Formats: sequence, structure tokens, C-alpha cells
Amino acid sequence: MSSQQRADRGGNGRADAARKRKLQDKEIIIMDGGIGTEILRRGVNWASHQIQDDPGLVRSIHADYIATGADVITTNTFQLSRRSFRNHFNDRQHMEAIGALALEEQADELIRDAVGLARQAREASGREEVSIAGSMTTLEWCFRPDLTPETEAMQEEYRQQVQLFRDAGADLILFETFNRVAEARIALQAAAELKIPAWMGFVSDAEGRLLSGETMRDVAAGLKGLTVEVVLINCCPVDHTTRGMEELARHWPGPTGAFAHVGKFYPPVWHFTDECPPERYLKEARRWKELGAAVIGGCCGTTPPYIDLLNSDLR
Repeated sequence: MSSQQRADRGGNGRADAARKRKLQDKEIIIMDGGIGTEILRRGVNWASHQIQDDPGLVRSIHADYIATGADVITTNTFQLSRRSFRNHFNDRQHMEAIGALALEEQADELIRDAVGLARQAREASGREEVSIAGSMTTLEWCFRPDLTPETEAMQEEYRQQVQLFRDAGADLILFETFNRVAEARIALQAAAELKIPAWMGFVSDAEGRLLSGETMRDVAAGLKGLTVEVVLINCCPVDHTTRGMEELARHWPGPTGAFAHVGKFYPPVWHFTDECPPERYLKEARRWKELGAAVIGGCCGTTPPYIDLLNSDLR
């Protein structure tokens, strides 16, 4: 699909071109930081994503990250899917009996609206070269690779959701917080079939392995031959991220990246702690850059000041 064709269906040819040029020229691409946790930090419950309840808040967070110099902003859609709504109920009949009307269709609508809010923030900034990444995590709970669905179900659901993002005007798909190579393969295949660029983010443990126990060698072997623009380490503490990057750099020949979290998860909310302030985060990010990272940003708990510091120091 050409840049013009992507622009015609709602994507941004300028963003695609700018991102690909930076990757080719080995210039650091700066991602944004936390979205859901930033909503929480600003005193609003993140459970509903606030896409329709407080769209101005979501749009303002995107705008704040763009103002820090971020080259890529992510939609506020982590764990937003038809399946995430269905999982609250015993089965479809139960959902239809006691759930809100048309929940699955509402999931689709929220995704479209979320992409729209990111696009509005980009348009208002005048920085049309900023890429909008449609954020998708695993179909089941991201830190439980043992819950990975059957292959056929994953194929259908990834195609359906990737198409939603593509048609809404996302410039790329950010598959993040993955922990099983088989699921990553299916997600990337869906993106390739629908002709939208894709990044793939994996969680690393303290030894540089996925939570499934798979190694970064397994990751490289499993993704070989698939179309993936960047492979990243994300949603783990900074030291785990660094260890994962060390292993990934040994085995993955293409562009890599990293965006770690700071703070602690106390379900169902995020707790902000002070053990990793922006200056310490930057120190680790410099190490990621030394390891060859082409993309650096922030995950849960990071804020615009973190991204502002990355932008001013790593360029």
C-alpha cells in the first residue's frame, strides 16, 4: 500500500515517511509515555478508558506528549477489545441478558474514537509527521501467557481488531506486552495481511526471557520471515528491560526499542513510586541506546517529563 493510498483511507503518509526515514538513518525515535496511568495520575478513574466520558482529558494527554517532542503517540486502547468485554460474563447469552446493550459494538466504537482523539491532538499540534500507533495487547491478560487462546480464535480476532485500527486511521499497530511467540506471530500475520506497519513489544523477566520462559533467541527464530518494523521490550521494570535488550540485541538483526514501566501495579490501579525518577530512567535509556535501540519511550507510570528528558538527551 503506497503512502498516498494510506492517506486516502485515513492514515498519514507524512508520518509513515518520517518514521521510516528515521529508522533507515538510524535516528532515535521517541515514543510517548503512559496513557492509562497518566489518566489515573490526573485524578480520573482509568477503568473506562475515558474515551467517551472525558475525551478532552485523553486528547490533552496526547497533546502533552506531542509537545515533549514525541515522534509516536499511542492510542488509549490497551486491553480494549470485544473479548475484554465478553470476559466479564459467563457466555454470550449471559452478556446479552445482563450486560449493557451491544457491548461488542461499543468496543469497536471506542477504538475508532480513541484513534480519532489521537488524530485530533496531532492535527492541533501542526506536527503531521507524528505517527499514531494503535495500541493492542494480548487477547487474554497480558501477564498470563498460559491463557493464550486457540490459534483459530486468535487469527479471527486479530484480523478484526487490526482492521478497526487501520480503517480508523492509525499509522501503525503497536502490539505490546506480549509473552508468547506463537501469539506474536499470529498478530503480525494479521497486520501484514491488512497491509499496516507493525511493531511488536515483549515483556522481559530479570533473566531476559519472556514470561512464557521463551528466550530472545526463540523470539528471533519465531519472527524470522515475518514483517515487523521494530521489536521492543516493554512493560517491565527498567532493569528487566535492560536485560531483555541485552539478549534481544544478541539475536534480533532488525531495529529494536524499549519502553519500561515505573511504579508498581496494585490491581486494579497503578501506584506511583519514587524509586525511578526521570533521571534514573534516562540513565537506563542511554544504555538501551548503546545496545542499538532505534525506539525509546515510556510505559506505565511514566509521564510527559520523562519523555521530555529523553527527547532532549538522546537525540
